[in-house]
Amino acid sequence: MKVLVVFYSMYGHIYEMAKAVAEGVKDVKGAEAELLRVPETLPEEVLAKMNALDVRKGWMDVPVCEVDDLVRGDAIVFGTPTRFGNMCGQMRQFLDATGQLWTKGALVGKVGSVFTCSATQHGGQESTLLGFHVTLLHQGMVVVGLPYTFDGQMRVDEVSGCSPYGSSTIAGPDGSRRPSENELAGARFQGRYVAQIASKLAG
Repeated sequence: MKVLVVFYSMYGHIYEMAKAVAEGVKDVKGAEAELLRVPETLPEEVLAKMNALDVRKGWMDVPVCEVDDLVRGDAIVFGTPTRFGNMCGQMRQFLDATGQLWTKGALVGKVGSVFTCSATQHGGQESTLLGFHVTLLHQGMVVVGLPYTFDGQMRVDEVSGCSPYGSSTIAGPDGSRRPSENELAGARFQGRYVAQIASKLAG
């Protein structure tokens, strides 16, 4: 049973969360996680001006996801940074190319889930996750979030991402904040939970 973790990351926050999701998937017997990244749409000169080129080297060896790759997963967990309360343009462009899969019903019945990152604590994380769910539902996927059985959602002793719609992290206005252990734990829980649901559906 295979879970694809399909992500876009510019400064590494989503990549760190993606690795944690994959770790959670592997906790489930018989489940395999595969990391894939969506194609970049920005030219290198723009990425250089955004100081994003050097940091990205850490995950450039992750294979680029082709639309047809999505069919191989029993479940797909998508990771996207938040852009003004929505998914990033790179992820949106990738999803907009899945019309042929929709026509064939190729993703119907597969588990779909989402995690995200924003610069600020209330930077549109929930609207990004919920907006992404709309696309998954149009594809006929079984949407899975992050249930409150993840105890870290109840913490109020620290600033933390994560909501019932999916795990999340906060980058800070300058991107210097890295995912906290609680946020990474949420991502691992989500990966494990997705794999458990997918396993039951594959049953």
